[in-house]
Amino acid sequence: MPFDSGTNPNERALRVGAHTINSRLIVGTGKYKDFRTMRDAMEASGADMVTVAVRRIDLSAQGDENLLNWLPSNMTLLPNTAACFTVDEAVRTARLAREASMGDLVKLEVIGDDQTLFPDNQLTLQAAEILLKEGFTVLPYCTDDPIVCRQLQDIGCHAVMPLAAPIGSGLGIRNPYNLRIILEQATVPVIVDAGVGTASDAAVAMELGCDAVLMNTAIAGADDPVRMARAMRLAVEAGREAYLSGRIPMKLYATASSPIEGRIGV
Repeated sequence: MPFDSGTNPNERALRVGAHTINSRLIVGTGKYKDFRTMRDAMEASGADMVTVAVRRIDLSAQGDENLLNWLPSNMTLLPNTAACFTVDEAVRTARLAREASMGDLVKLEVIGDDQTLFPDNQLTLQAAEILLKEGFTVLPYCTDDPIVCRQLQDIGCHAVMPLAAPIGSGLGIRNPYNLRIILEQATVPVIVDAGVGTASDAAVAMELGCDAVLMNTAIAGADDPVRMARAMRLAVEAGREAYLSGRIPMKLYATASSPIEGRIGV
């Protein structure tokens, strides 16, 4: 069984380290046409955690020019180390976020290829070890490799964030079988990160038993980001409810909805 947030299987909240989030949909801040659309979409999503690329925001900006000032006040910041290609870059970026009063959470990204944006799993492990020793709550972005996910949780990471498909691709869940293995081995939350394209993809991830879904492009790049954010909220909730409900097993042949036992004349 995958990690669950508490003894009550219907508990909605998810605990990641010492942090509790009430929505299992985590959103991002990139690619919106303007800050107002971004904020409206976040509010429609119902999310209470948002990831921010530390290296892509101007921390010195004031007023409406500062992205952080547009985030809903109830949202927990999840700074990320996007655009970092070395251990040193990722660690320094995480430290910068903490020094800028963004807290101890970090979505750790150490990119291994600038075209696919696939993570370098070995460098991610090295950076995670450093940040964990410094007291960070580490959520590493990684490939959907069960061995890497197990190694990350074994060194103390507070969640694992396997990709569903390449960042921004919208291809959906490409390898549900690897995700199943990751979930079977998980002792920490499993959060699908990257590749979701539409609401059905988010629902599938949650139906598999994933603890949350993080997305950005699927919402920000939609023709109507606010409506898509609302759709994603409903999909994540529906997928979670379906998982907890326990679906019927798949069968090759039909099964009558009404049993024939006890029928008049039989």
